[in-house]
Amino acid sequence: MPTPPTLRIGVVIVAAGSGQRLGYGIPKAEVGLAGRTLLEHALDSVLASGVAACLCVAVPPGDTRLRGICARAGGKTPVTVVEGGSSRADSVGRALAGLGPGLDAVLVHDAARALTPPEVFRRVAAALASGAQAVIPAVPVADTIKTASPSSPQERSIAGEKVAGTPERAILRAVQTPQGFDARILAEAHGWLESAGEDAEGITDDAMLVERRGVTVFLVPGSEEALKITTELDLMTAEALAARRLASAAAPGQEGQQ
Repeated sequence: MPTPPTLRIGVVIVAAGSGQRLGYGIPKAEVGLAGRTLLEHALDSVLASGVAACLCVAVPPGDTRLRGICARAGGKTPVTVVEGGSSRADSVGRALAGLGPGLDAVLVHDAARALTPPEVFRRVAAALASGAQAVIPAVPVADTIKTASPSSPQERSIAGEKVAGTPERAILRAVQTPQGFDARILAEAHGWLESAGEDAEGITDDAMLVERRGVTVFLVPGSEEALKITTELDLMTAEALAARRLASAAAPGQEGQQ
């Protein structure tokens, strides 16, 4: 098999969330996990993957702590910072501008998926290098999923909603980040979003945005460790994962001795 060409890849980290649902009273990316902030864990994963030529982090307006974390990160990999916007799409658009020109591809990652393993970044980058214009990591859905519709006026005394259908679970995937794109296509999609006056709040991820532009989005395996930290329960799960990683790192070769 021929070796895929090397791409110059920029990475956007979206870290502008307020963290209201997490309930700590601070921006989500500042919340601690195993002694470090979520943003620091996310930066570690990106840099350990080795795919980034440069990074741009979107942070809450006026947030000096996250700016300081970014200033200390990167080493040989340049890390710039922009203020996030009123929506996720707006924050990504600002960070794309902050990356600057000369990139072949862009990966968009959520700081809330702080424990995403470096190999997930490499899978996305490899698919882009092999010719994909858009590629996202995903995992199979374990739960049975139902679609819902409002109950009729006569049924509302029972419940406000009822089942409208049951999609086939085998074809469903839970989508994660980083999501990777041809740099030109992603920039054009965000430009279209802004000029068309589309509702940015309705765009839940960048894959959805390029899908609307008719771009084929490919799937690569994600990771169960790449959970999105939104609630206190999510954070508790992430703490357990982080503790397991630390234990594994402290006992090299232990698996081979069993």
